[in-house]
Amino acid sequence: MAGFVLCVGNGTSRSAARLFASSSKSGRGTLNLAFYSERSSSRVFSQVGAGLYCRATGVRFASRLAGRQTADAFFRNKTLVAAGAAVVAGVMAGFCHFQKAEMASRVIKDVEGEREILDKCKGFMSAPVTDVEILQQRKGDMSTRMEMLIMETQAAFCRALEEVDGAKFKVDRWQRKEGGGGISCVLQDGTVFEKAGVNVSVVYGNLTEEAAKQMRSRGKVLKGKDGKLPFRAMGVSSVIHPHNPHIPTVHFNYRYFEIEEEDGSKQWWFGGGTDLTPVYIDQDDAVHFHGTLKEACDKHKAQYYPDFKKWCDRYFYVRHRGETRGIGGIFFDDLDQPTLEEAFSFVRSCTQTVVPCYLPIVRRHLKDSFSAAQKDWQQVRRGR
Repeated sequence: MAGFVLCVGNGTSRSAARLFASSSKSGRGTLNLAFYSERSSSRVFSQVGAGLYCRATGVRFASRLAGRQTADAFFRNKTLVAAGAAVVAGVMAGFCHFQKAEMASRVIKDVEGEREILDKCKGFMSAPVTDVEILQQRKGDMSTRMEMLIMETQAAFCRALEEVDGAKFKVDRWQRKEGGGGISCVLQDGTVFEKAGVNVSVVYGNLTEEAAKQMRSRGKVLKGKDGKLPFRAMGVSSVIHPHNPHIPTVHFNYRYFEIEEEDGSKQWWFGGGTDLTPVYIDQDDAVHFHGTLKEACDKHKAQYYPDFKKWCDRYFYVRHRGETRGIGGIFFDDLDQPTLEEAFSFVRSCTQTVVPCYLPIVRRHLKDSFSAAQKDWQQVRRGR
């Protein structure tokens, strides 16, 4: 056996291509080319039969360097063989560098994704319910993306209310023994708001049989394993009670639910909505509120706003009193189409309306005067 080593460099790294000839029992010579990297002692390329194989990419390269004549040529003309080896090694190095570039690109994207989560967490009212390291590991999962969205929504709404009121929210974290927990943000006895609550919850565990029956009654086909249905649910919700009777009360809630079935597949759906309850109806407020919601819905599907507005009107109709709770808004549940990504995009658009649909109305009525009788009527309406 004889061998020859050719070293090549690109300024930042150096690789070696080792050529060696061997004879089989039949006496035919085979020329093998192995590629080594300074950063790894493992062999990346080797010849199988008459073909060159890259273990890193699974690509086989054609080689006509096998056979006695090739081996003889190697010994007769080392210069020629070295030149040929340099060409092949260069090609292989190119493929390896291309693959390394792809891997580096993926690593950069992963790092950027993890950094993005960390950067977003800095603006939240509290650290997320789920450990940040777990969120980074599962940054592509819908449960992670939804948790980040509801945390962003909570922070954006709280900051906007703090700015207009001047008071600060008190933050309280709670844990659920069965799994998960939540973050409650409460502003009380402020300048503008008597009480404002903006809450996030992220819970998980096994679905109770009662809950499973309720979901099956709504048309869900659930297949558990050993009688268990692992679930994960999360959402953001808010109720705002202003001092001034001319500033309406607003409610919103957006949530996500997923269940893992016995085969590992997941069932998922979204729900939620936003509605406005004024004590004294202002036409401009109503136009602004509904117009903002309609604009968000229309970005995704023209039928969303009329359908979800009707759903909200029905949902918040007080039958025994024959009256509506307020001027409505939008409401939906069990949204599991057209795709997970499109449904999430729609919900994200909805959460992004909670500040622009409400804060301009608050600012418009900040200095409105009101009587004791109007304040009393506000309390009656609030109690109902």
